Amino acid sequence: MRSKFDEQLELLNKELILMGSLCENAISLSVRALFDCDAKAAEKVPELSSQVDRKEREIEGMCIRLLLQQQPVAKDLSSVSAALKMVTDMKRIGDQSADIAEIIAESNISALGDTLYVHDMAAAVIKMVTDSIDAFVKKDLAIANSVIAYDDTVDSCFYKIKENIIDRLSTGKSDGEYALDLLMIAKYLERIGDHAVNIARWVSFSITGNIESV
Repeated sequence: MRSKFDEQLELLNKELILMGSLCENAISLSVRALFDCDAKAAEKVPELSSQVDRKEREIEGMCIRLLLQQQPVAKDLSSVSAALKMVTDMKRIGDQSADIAEIIAESNISALGDTLYVHDMAAAVIKMVTDSIDAFVKKDLAIANSVIAYDDTVDSCFYKIKENIIDRLSTGKSDGEYALDLLMIAKYLERIGDHAVNIARWVSFSITGNIESV
């Protein structure tokens, strides 16, 4: 019975890795659309977001079956419960990546000087998402904590973007619509970073069993 449970937990880990990879690809394609003016990249993101949605439902089903059929011990229960919470955040990462792609597809934003910090912010967010999933699979509390700490980098980028937008608007270098689109992209990236932090906190819970970490 235990070996069967361990096999299903391993499959759950693989599915979470796959879902995380889909999220990373969705973010990366959105950023490529921005910096390479690649409309085709933006067009691929909604389908990736749909795949993330489907993967969420599949993983939820796996978790529920594990809880109902296998009667996990406390440690296993923490892992499965954390996975159920994590997929909700990953789904939102997929949704927000699609929102970014939609803005890029419908606007004239391109890789101008005032998108510099957006690039840095996107790289930081992708790292956070990748590391948060890695922390869960490796059961590595240090990696999870590093994701939580790295959120300061994303927040710093967001503040710099806002300051840059204000400066460009005051000097007439950007129009209002362009500035709003750029700010919305930055806001979605910030939210994705927040979801990565949530994932990392649930990883911490799955390792320590400490609910105060979430």
